[in-house]
Amino acid sequence: MPVDRDVPPHRETVRATILGHPRNAWYAAAWDHEVTSKALLARTIATTPMALYRTQDGRPVALADACWHRLAPLSMGRLVGTDEVQCPYHGLRFNSAGRCTRMPAQETVNPSAMVSSFPVVERYRYLWVWPGDPLQADPDLIPDMHQMDHPEWAGDGLTIHADCNYQLILDNLMDLTHEEFVHGSSIGQAELSESSFSTRLEDDGSVTVERWMRDVEPPPFWAKNIRDRFPGYDGRVDRWQIIHYYAPSTICIDVGVAKAGTGAPEGDRSRGVNGYVMNTITPETDRTSHYFWAFMRNYRLESQLITTQLRDGVKRVFGEDEVMLRAQQAAIDANPQHEFYSLNIDAGGMWVRRILSDLLAREQAPSSEAAAPAVPGGR
Repeated sequence: MPVDRDVPPHRETVRATILGHPRNAWYAAAWDHEVTSKALLARTIATTPMALYRTQDGRPVALADACWHRLAPLSMGRLVGTDEVQCPYHGLRFNSAGRCTRMPAQETVNPSAMVSSFPVVERYRYLWVWPGDPLQADPDLIPDMHQMDHPEWAGDGLTIHADCNYQLILDNLMDLTHEEFVHGSSIGQAELSESSFSTRLEDDGSVTVERWMRDVEPPPFWAKNIRDRFPGYDGRVDRWQIIHYYAPSTICIDVGVAKAGTGAPEGDRSRGVNGYVMNTITPETDRTSHYFWAFMRNYRLESQLITTQLRDGVKRVFGEDEVMLRAQQAAIDANPQHEFYSLNIDAGGMWVRRILSDLLAREQAPSSEAAAPAVPGGR
């Protein structure tokens, strides 16, 4: 059931949220440093509670967070030996494949005693898990976030536990004109709404929204950043936002400013500063999400001060988004029959919803109809 690129998404109304989420997909479960061989980490991914840890040789593991015996959370237990989890309730032990290896008070281990073990891949400073059919868990489908650990980029990020459906965050990131109104003191400016933009569905199934603002005054956030690279700079700039969406829930945004008229729109960004806002959103429940983000830059790589300032600055900006998204989710809950009305600026978000709808329909189709790749738009 491929997306029909020749038929634009409907632009009048759409359900306020699509409560489902694809399960045959890679989702970021944690930053790599959060998961250790010393303790278990509990995290719910796509409504599935998981217990995360590393074996003694550093291999990441994700087990269902419910013991086979009485469903006690394994994450409340402890790690024993080289790769086993001991249930906190009655002491059953499970290895990294999810198989029970010990049952206290009896010599024979019931051969049916297992918990699910989910595919895990460590890439781009995250641990990615696949909550769906493990036979479809192709690591090549992990979205391209190479800026996260490439030597030509530097930066850092954090995690937001967002009190909203993950698709509201995707909507927020696919249309950045809200910056003019939500982030007026940092990255917003009137030219965001006044400038033209293009939206396109790419051959690999990803979606791109591109906007250029030529010969404008830089907002405070970008004025500081261009001065970090070019001390004393006080002129006008060409500003860009190029949004790349990869199904089901990763958005990488190429952003920056350069001295006006020096060729940035044509590809020469040497007189400017370039960053990538890396976002991957993992549904936790229908109304909560794990929002992993980072800001990466390709200038002044040696400066930890700039890395910290950028991370803290973006954190403040995203804090404003949190307030709006939480209020939006509350309004949706209070008005369950309401439909969203879409504007031209929603074209990118509508493509995202079209892709998600098709992915969900494919998972619900008979197996003979669901033979296409699990998630388009990866690498």
